Amino acid sequence: VFMRYAMNSAASWPEPLAVLLMVLFSFVGGAAVYRANLHMAVVALLEAVNEKTRKAMLALVDVCMLATALFMLGYGAHLVVVTWHQVIAEFPGLSVGITYLPIPIGGLITVLFIVERVWCGEPPRTSIMYSDQPQDLE
Repeated sequence: VFMRYAMNSAASWPEPLAVLLMVLFSFVGGAAVYRANLHMAVVALLEAVNEKTRKAMLALVDVCMLATALFMLGYGAHLVVVTWHQVIAEFPGLSVGITYLPIPIGGLITVLFIVERVWCGEPPRTSIMYSDQPQDLE
């Protein structure tokens, strides 16, 4: 803001950096939200069916999430490889492939969390992320 208004010369890197960080936080955060089972869901439908149907629906969600995560992993890795030798104008030393790297990383983390859920069951709900109370971090 100072450079734009006081020096009349806006820096070119803040906006692309903000976009890159937002992409990173979105894909890695999406995996974390899936693990915590805090993603969006239609709970009313799950509560309206019997236990057997509920388990089948939850298994279907895991299968769909696995397919999505594997798609992100496979095609995201392909996108990284294809764009690796292109550069970003605002960051001449940064490969476009690096900017797409959060896609396969988020897919891999999500696959690991799906395997954890299927293999070990729901993760324990003792984490700080489940608490509504403010935490003392000191």
